[in-house]
Amino acid sequence: MPLPEPGQPAPDFTLPAADGSSVTLSELRGQWVVLYFYPKASTPGCTTQACSVRDNRAEYERRGARVLGLSPDPVAKVAKFVEKEGLDFTLLADEDHAVCDLYGAWVEKSMYGNKYMGASRSTVLIDPDGVVRQVFPKIAPKEHDRKVLKALDALQAA
Repeated sequence: MPLPEPGQPAPDFTLPAADGSSVTLSELRGQWVVLYFYPKASTPGCTTQACSVRDNRAEYERRGARVLGLSPDPVAKVAKFVEKEGLDFTLLADEDHAVCDLYGAWVEKSMYGNKYMGASRSTVLIDPDGVVRQVFPKIAPKEHDRKVLKALDALQAA
């Protein structure tokens, strides 16, 4: 399944969060949602990206945006990542990768000549009405916040 297109309703889901609660996307209506998919907790790129989101939390809040990070890791691994890095935003566990599939973020990858399935590093911006407004199909960890915050500014000014 491909990534959703801008203008489409964001597919709804409910997933467990690192803190043991459950998050349902449709319950977040009324605010912008930055839904970012990352391959694996505690790996270098994913740690860079998550710590950058943490460090830019005030910028997301200033724009009225809720950040949700999502990986196919089990809840316990996501919780350990949150604790180790002092992450103060919501990370979700999509252990059966159903939401990654739903959003087109479960893709074939290749490393050292071996092919395998995994989560792509991608981000979807969802408006307060639950509509996809922008998609970043491949985004570098160090560029994520700059690009996403700039896109939020442009979308909110429109």
